[in-house]
Amino acid sequence: MEKIEFRPAEGGETAWFYVVEETRINGVSYLLVTETEEEEAEAYILKDTSKDGDEEAVYEFVDNDEELEAVSKIFTELLEDVDIEL
Repeated sequence: MEKIEFRPAEGGETAWFYVVEETRINGVSYLLVTETEEEEAEAYILKDTSKDGDEEAVYEFVDNDEELEAVSKIFTELLEDVDIEL
């Protein structure tokens, strides 16, 4: 599993996440990430909010309930052996 670094825009402590899966929906990239490689890990869905031409990707946690539910269904289909609970 790929491990990537996330740095808060306002400064602060760097976080490391493992990328479980990624997908693109309607031109927007999403990542399903966890803090550990354990099977029962808590997962988060991140959305790429960067603009074309930005040097680095900017990801934010998906907090809109409708968007979170729709994207989690896609990840569940992509990862047949994984159950995502909201």
